[in-house]
Amino acid sequence: MRRTVRDQMRRRRDLFEQVGLECAAPMAEVIALTRRCVGSGGTLFFCGNGGSAAIAQHLATEYVVRFQSDRRAISALALTTDTSVLTAIGNDWGFERIFGRQLEALAREGDVVFLHSTSGHSANVLVAADAARDLGVTSVGFLGGDGGILRTRVDHAVVVPTDETAMAQEAHLALGHEICAAVESMILAEPDPFPPVGRAETPTER
Repeated sequence: MRRTVRDQMRRRRDLFEQVGLECAAPMAEVIALTRRCVGSGGTLFFCGNGGSAAIAQHLATEYVVRFQSDRRAISALALTTDTSVLTAIGNDWGFERIFGRQLEALAREGDVVFLHSTSGHSANVLVAADAARDLGVTSVGFLGGDGGILRTRVDHAVVVPTDETAMAQEAHLALGHEICAAVESMILAEPDPFPPVGRAETPTER
């Protein structure tokens, strides 16, 4: 069993090294556009299905609350969390519109939506990409394998070169953390007219 664990960790190490080489250029572009969005007061939206929905919620939380340092709150929202909205849209218009309809209601030109999909074929993220385009919202796809159809529908694609869902999702979360760290460092480097409101001395572990 210990050998199996070592072997799996080596496989992850090898994948992350490959991601570092292949995704560095698109990540630089995504970091720059995310910083522009946050700097101009825009909102970051996140969505995905299954494990990717969990990543969407995780990353939105890092922006709203904190990542590594105290700073002002950043406007970010996971489109995967409001069960009343999700079930109403799914019931009235179909599951494929659960993200797109929310973008129609909440997103504005200059915002950014992050679409997490390891296959790149999920109907609801494809509809969300089309809605973002119609609204003038920049779309970023975090994808796996060859990127699927979604790769052709988004403004920016970060494709993790693996067909293994779990490993692609692990890389997506790590890359999402890198973007958040870059945004946080930008905010901390500038005078902040809105310092964070007081909180408990010790942050709650998440």
